Amino acid sequence: MIAALETGQSLGDGDLRLTFETWESSVRSYCRRFPVVLTRAKGHMVWDRRGRSYLDFMSGAGALNYGHNHDRLRRALLRYIEEDGIAHSLDFHTEAKARFIQEFNRVILAPRGLEYRFQFTGPTGTNAVEAALKVARRATGRQSVVAFTNGFHGMTLGALAAAGSRKRRVAAGVPLHEVIRLPFDGYGRVGFDGLDYLQAALDDPSSGIDAPAAVLLEVVQGEGGLNAASAAWLQRVQSICRERGILFIVDDIQAGCGRTGPFFSFDGLGVQPDIVCLAKSIGGYGLPLALILIKPWCDRQEPGEHAGTFRGNNLAFVTGAAALSFWTDTAFLDQHRMNCDALNEWLQRLPGAWGVQSTPGRGMMRGMAWGDPTIAGKVSAAAFERGVIIETCGGSGQVLKLMPPLVIEPEALRSGLRIIAEAIAAVSDDQ
Repeated sequence: MIAALETGQSLGDGDLRLTFETWESSVRSYCRRFPVVLTRAKGHMVWDRRGRSYLDFMSGAGALNYGHNHDRLRRALLRYIEEDGIAHSLDFHTEAKARFIQEFNRVILAPRGLEYRFQFTGPTGTNAVEAALKVARRATGRQSVVAFTNGFHGMTLGALAAAGSRKRRVAAGVPLHEVIRLPFDGYGRVGFDGLDYLQAALDDPSSGIDAPAAVLLEVVQGEGGLNAASAAWLQRVQSICRERGILFIVDDIQAGCGRTGPFFSFDGLGVQPDIVCLAKSIGGYGLPLALILIKPWCDRQEPGEHAGTFRGNNLAFVTGAAALSFWTDTAFLDQHRMNCDALNEWLQRLPGAWGVQSTPGRGMMRGMAWGDPTIAGKVSAAAFERGVIIETCGGSGQVLKLMPPLVIEPEALRSGLRIIAEAIAAVSDDQ
């Protein structure tokens, strides 16, 4: 096998499996559920080395909202590379970075009346969350953070402390502190209002709870089961924060960039966060890029207090700027709305059918939940056998998570939904 690698010979399926099983860490996960070797991708489709095609209803866990290898983004990237555009630049000024900032302001922020400063962090979502927490702690002089049940914000220690998942927190191997955890909007396992409790506790000097630096939340919880916060609940969170000098942080890493319908998941809900965390599809092409948007008043860190070698991914600045053009493209916006409506209409017919209890989420970030936590995983496996890649989420994996690319053609969306319906029916017949 090593000789074949050295000479460039094609490896057989057995050799490839042996390569991964021998040398890749046991922590790998997606490849266990979808045991194929992928070779190419275009739009909403991916192909394995045997030439079999799959509809991608996972979109890189939200990193591929514009699909695979979109021509508009690929052309911009290839042109930049062919001109020897700088790829890596730490946090030096570059033309690619300036263009991204200018386009983001012009296309996204200015029409919404939003004013933010940009902090480019290490290129992962969890690093953006870590940076946001540092900004909040520096701006307020406080330490603790309010986080919510079923929340997920990344795998580094500060972000992980705010996670709801016991499995992920235990994996840290060290105590995780400085988090006040409350029930998310609609959390059905407690009989009290978490925001009423927070407000009362913060106003009571003998409650034992000191004012936190920040409240951190996802408007739609990506890994926690697609639970969606209401406008009224978010507005209450913002009001509590503003009255007490607490920073309001929205983690829009998975739910942003159009995944829930509008560009930001909080658009139209009557809130303006102090900090917004972005990653995943902000780079447009699947190239790593992460940033936080900061209200100017809380941008108080000293130069270099949050550093990182890969804050200057200019290739992602190029594709990210090109991707922003979709949000001024009438054809894209019309099709995106139609896809959101079509998915919603299909899901509205399901509760009660095949034992589906609810269809959580918003926009193109939707799901189907079952009371039996084993069903979603079985449906995912059955759909994969039929040519659709789709994952699960929720604390017990009880939600089948539908996240096709935003640019998926309507007929391809319908085709994928038909296959998923076949998979659900097959699993139901076996129950």
